[in-house]
Amino acid sequence: MLGLTERERLTFVELPLAARSILAGMRTSAVVAVGTATVAAFAGAGGFGQPISTGLNLNDTTTILSGAIPAALLALAVGAVFSAIDRRLARKLGVERG
Repeated sequence: MLGLTERERLTFVELPLAARSILAGMRTSAVVAVGTATVAAFAGAGGFGQPISTGLNLNDTTTILSGAIPAALLALAVGAVFSAIDRRLARKLGVERG
């Protein structure tokens, strides 16, 4: 096909076309992992979810927010890192963002 070997077609055509979709899946899974790690406190794992569950038990909004705000900021930071990588990749591949 197109006079390219299978490896060349994968390297020069298929992977560049799929790169942004692959990165979008990685971004989604990374942000979901941050949220899942927060919920893991209910299984005794600690982390940012510990103040959230403690605050829920005590009905203390300040304690809940002391865990929820850092967890939300971490999820936003992870998303921002992947967005920056996506912008750089789009520039390198010469494609429009959309």
